[in-house]
Amino acid sequence: MTLPEVDQARLDAEWAADKDVLASLAENGDVADIVRPVDVSFRGEEEALDRLEENAEELGFTVIEREEDEDGEISLFLGCEQAADEAAIKALTLRCLQIELLYDVEYDGWGCTAEDGTGEDGQD
Repeated sequence: MTLPEVDQARLDAEWAADKDVLASLAENGDVADIVRPVDVSFRGEEEALDRLEENAEELGFTVIEREEDEDGEISLFLGCEQAADEAAIKALTLRCLQIELLYDVEYDGWGCTAEDGTGEDGQD
């Protein structure tokens, strides 16, 4: 599967938001190179989310859940295991923006808990 080219301005905007999340994790004692569950979410039409859900595994994700908000907007949450250092998050964001283009869905960000190596979960 050929992955589409992502608009650099879109990538830059997501990276600016990602840096805020990474800073928050660091403030909570996160050790960025610890591999942990990371979730990503996408919003969109049910048919597009169905296609994404069907292909999640080959894209490197597991399906966590699908949620509908009070406005009827549907979100699909996917997960993967990875570190939360800058390089890993940049790669994750790029992959998610490519998925956005391939599946005609809207990437809505990522999240994880802070991991300090003690086994106690921090907050994100």
